[in-house]
Amino acid sequence: MHTRSVDSPPRPPAQHTAARLATALGLCSAALLLLVATAWHPLMSVDGDLSRTTHRWALADPDVTQACRILTDWVWDPVTMRLLGAAVAVWLVWRYAAWWTAGWLVVTSAVGTLVQQGLKAAVDRDRPVWPDPVDSAHYQAYPSGHALTATVVLGLLLWVLHRHGVSRPVWRTAVTVAVVSVIGVGLTRIWLGVHWPSDVLGGWLLGALLVTVAIMAHRHRQP
Repeated sequence: MHTRSVDSPPRPPAQHTAARLATALGLCSAALLLLVATAWHPLMSVDGDLSRTTHRWALADPDVTQACRILTDWVWDPVTMRLLGAAVAVWLVWRYAAWWTAGWLVVTSAVGTLVQQGLKAAVDRDRPVWPDPVDSAHYQAYPSGHALTATVVLGLLLWVLHRHGVSRPVWRTAVTVAVVSVIGVGLTRIWLGVHWPSDVLGGWLLGALLVTVAIMAHRHRQP
């Protein structure tokens, strides 16, 4: 008769799901990174076609372009996202004395910054260049720092809300704001012609991977 060891209890189903999700996100991130680093022609072609199309739209509709600048430079800027995360970390300490969770939030956000800057330097992908640009950006293109940072910070904040419990209307509002922000910031970067679409996709995938791994670590430390 087979018996389970008390010292090695089965992993909860949530951890199994998170592990599978992390594996899938890791494989997708690695595959996209390889395609970008090797300048795989079909991907480069799609990137170019989409970017040229959105650039024409941006030139033709300056009002939308200006709105995108405001959103990407102020509302969804990585600095704004990091300040939001820091504010929530302070709130966790003040309201719940949750030092470990606050530190987990800050450290994961910092790891996200290090990952995106390290990959930018390693991949060294040039940003789109236009004869009539509507915006400008610094550093290299892959992955999109805006997309990655928004995904990490807002994903972590949703987990914090879930962990501490909020009313259903607050939860639905938070999820809606997070989804609109993560998708919106990626689209503004493409619209403004400062990122290729695959840069944004890479930022989303890597951000989701970091959030998933961070949640697994949090559940392991504080189940």
